[in-house]
Amino acid sequence: MAGVKEIAELVGVSTATVSRALRGLQHVNRQTREKIVAAAEQLNYPLDTTPVSSRTHSVGVVAPFISSWYFSNVIHGAEHALREAGFDLLLYNFGHMKGRERIFQHKLLKGRVDGIIVIGVPPSDEEFESMLNLGIPIALVGMHRAGFASVAIDDIAGARTATQHLVNQGHKEIALMSGRSDDPFIFSVPQDRRTGFMQVLAENRLTWDPKREVHGDFTLHGGARAMDELLARPNRPTAIFCESDEMAIGAMQAMRRHGLRVPDDISIIGFDGHEIAEFSDLTTIEQPVQLMGELAAHAILDKLRKSDMQLASRTLPTTLIVRNSTRRIGAHVAI
Repeated sequence: MAGVKEIAELVGVSTATVSRALRGLQHVNRQTREKIVAAAEQLNYPLDTTPVSSRTHSVGVVAPFISSWYFSNVIHGAEHALREAGFDLLLYNFGHMKGRERIFQHKLLKGRVDGIIVIGVPPSDEEFESMLNLGIPIALVGMHRAGFASVAIDDIAGARTATQHLVNQGHKEIALMSGRSDDPFIFSVPQDRRTGFMQVLAENRLTWDPKREVHGDFTLHGGARAMDELLARPNRPTAIFCESDEMAIGAMQAMRRHGLRVPDDISIIGFDGHEIAEFSDLTTIEQPVQLMGELAAHAILDKLRKSDMQLASRTLPTTLIVRNSTRRIGAHVAI
């Protein structure tokens, strides 16, 4: 679908002028405004017929951790799409349960935004009901729920691909580096990735030892700490599936500190497609994080422009990126 940029190119004005014209703001003369509207109709750009006075032209993004690679990249994708359409992004960040209650239950969003994007945190039934009562479009990232626009990946399938890659290389003693064992937000991602991992072990009749699971909290330092813990236990694994690239990079650093080599001593695979994965030569499951933010923003914008637009749930594919952090059992070991 055409955007503000394409309209601007067709009319020969700036994207800012197009944004002001389509929003009904001042400082755009009548003739230019008419040309912009005509170009928008020619390019099938959905025009917003809602009175300008009732719109804030802002979209709220609710996320628990803005410094995390995943959340920051989703936000970046959403911000890019919103800015292109002339909308502002208002970030509602919380790192604890009280902050979550203030956003979802006390209706801090009411009257301040035209739509909401919720990233990664599955709201409770009560929180969903509270958001629906706001009467504005809502899009979810990283989860699906009936009645809401959403975009996510299949974390179970991605974890299955990662684990099967290790199995195909002949690994039978495979460890799992997962998230927090006492997650207060009840994120679905760690459990879904663990489910995919366990399914592949069961299907290949591989024995699972609970002592091969450690918790890395989805951070570099957490991954290093979890690797120290795993290496202190008996029966060292030949491979590890880390539920995030950051944990995998931390685990690789810890291995070097212990005098071990990747993949000669232990193969490691991550999940995400983090930029540092490429520079660390890490095999990983890549997900289109920024695209997820963009699609969520477009879902909000489409609903605002056309209220009867059908809500869509999209599951995006992941990709196995094979690098040199994994190797086949029995393959040549570097000296």
